[in-house]
Amino acid sequence: MTVSALTRPGERDRLIVKLAELDWVFILALCLIAGAGGLMLFSIAGSSWTPWAINHVSRFLICLLMLIGLAMIDVRVWFALAYPIYGVGLLLLVAVELVGDTRLGAQRWLSIGGFSFQPSEIMKLGIVLALARLYHGVSAEKARLSWWLLVPALMIFLPVLLVAHQPDLGTAMLILMTGAAIVVLAGLSWKIIGAAVAAFLAIVPPFVMFVMHDYQRQRVLTFLDPESDPSGSGYHILQSMIALGSGGLLGKGYGLGSQSQLNFLPEKQTDFIFATLAEEFGFVGCVSVLILYAAVIFMALRTAYLSHSHFGRLAAAGTTATFTLYVLINGAMVMGLAPVVGVPMPMLSYGGTVMLTVMIGFGLVQSVRVHRYAEVTSGKGSFV
Repeated sequence: MTVSALTRPGERDRLIVKLAELDWVFILALCLIAGAGGLMLFSIAGSSWTPWAINHVSRFLICLLMLIGLAMIDVRVWFALAYPIYGVGLLLLVAVELVGDTRLGAQRWLSIGGFSFQPSEIMKLGIVLALARLYHGVSAEKARLSWWLLVPALMIFLPVLLVAHQPDLGTAMLILMTGAAIVVLAGLSWKIIGAAVAAFLAIVPPFVMFVMHDYQRQRVLTFLDPESDPSGSGYHILQSMIALGSGGLLGKGYGLGSQSQLNFLPEKQTDFIFATLAEEFGFVGCVSVLILYAAVIFMALRTAYLSHSHFGRLAAAGTTATFTLYVLINGAMVMGLAPVVGVPMPMLSYGGTVMLTVMIGFGLVQSVRVHRYAEVTSGKGSFV
């Protein structure tokens, strides 16, 4: 395309129309959450932009531009790329098993040309797109109850097993629960759901005792009784609960949190940043941020509801499910209601990989919104 074509009035008008179709309230809510994260990272660094706050804010701005750019992509392009993205993600997970980098006892990273990344993050998006495409052309009867369900089950469990073997139990849980959420939303029979829940509850005890690594098993036991080892495995959660409780209603004040400022709270910039927020801004601050998260989830689900294509509905809902699981798991972990599994609070915690994954997912959600009237064929992803 020539430069003159790029500047034609018709092209500009179409771009302006698409930009106007974006949910700018949704984007504002994301900005507020990321802004709150930047403020907290500035505080816990001793009122310094380095080493965390400046990186957090700059990464968010870059990811925000990426979100807007991805939203301009026709949802039918996402449909056509669904299986390739899933396939590439699966191959990269296999590559991790063969030639992946090992850090801190876990083999989770691939290094290509000096750039290091975790393929499991690609699979978080890949599983959503692949299952959404799979169910797009499936009848309601098949989606409810059929031997055909072995196909989506296999698609889910292959990456889950590969990621769990790295080991990365937190990410494996996210992929499993996201995949399960899409299968349920697609119309799975309640009989199957009940049987699956019963089977899960029956499998958990032997899985914990005989399959988990020793450190993973210790996390579960610490969750059940953190005071059994207050200076060891229970230290993280006990310090987090102290920070949560000491904040009270209104908190100790910005920059005045003793647990974080004096470095009693571990991983204060990542996994336990919500505890830092609770200590400095109290119950009111926590509820305010949770309301922002709830608003983001509601608006994303509303986008899924408005989509005219089954693929768009499932893709937007699946992406929202991943984001919701991040919030629920981290919140439960910080409050001592779930084992510590290394799942950050999205947009609030420091970390470029999770932010990039979340913002790409929301770029997909906004693409579904902008192109909500697009008709997606159930064939090979060709445009109508």
